[in-house]
Amino acid sequence: MYGLGLIKGLGVTLKHFIETYLDDIRWLGRRYYREGAIAERQGPNARGVFTVQYPEEKLPVPEEFRYIPFLVYEDGKDGDRELRCTSCGICAKVCPPQCIWITRSNDPETGRPIPSPTKFFIDIDICMNCGLCAEFCPFDAIKMDHDYELASYDRLADHIFNKERLSKSVSYYQSIRPTNHAFEEAKRAEKEAAKEAKRKAR
Repeated sequence: MYGLGLIKGLGVTLKHFIETYLDDIRWLGRRYYREGAIAERQGPNARGVFTVQYPEEKLPVPEEFRYIPFLVYEDGKDGDRELRCTSCGICAKVCPPQCIWITRSNDPETGRPIPSPTKFFIDIDICMNCGLCAEFCPFDAIKMDHDYELASYDRLADHIFNKERLSKSVSYYQSIRPTNHAFEEAKRAEKEAAKEAKRKAR
């Protein structure tokens, strides 16, 4: 019979429409704006459709979610920030849209390059969030952030991140990517143990 599929489709739409309001009544106004509400609305017992009430409610991001890169630093003995970045420039070379700029400098006494960037900029409007910079960094100095709320009214003032704005601590990286951090630390410990064993064998 012609039009039967159309009627079935409209029936499904009508069913979801009605169940949405019935579910709202079942929750007695507690369907939104509380901890765990999104997980319950996405669970098997939920009916109808729902809207995430952003910005009051936000969907949890997975650990592998990536947005703009940031530079990892470790806290030094005197409370100084010690960037892992050695300004090798690999991240800038592999960046497809070329949104990374690094300024290096030399030691005035020895003339040798200083193993830390003098300036480091990322234009977050050009960045395509591919993660190649973090993938190719040989020092685990650049990682992908979870912060996606970066809208502003002035692109030139707010969307070109400098070294200070890009720098975030190892503890922050551990908080957003605990699995990756644990894996990297285990590998780093293995390498150190292998170096120590080779040194003792000499």
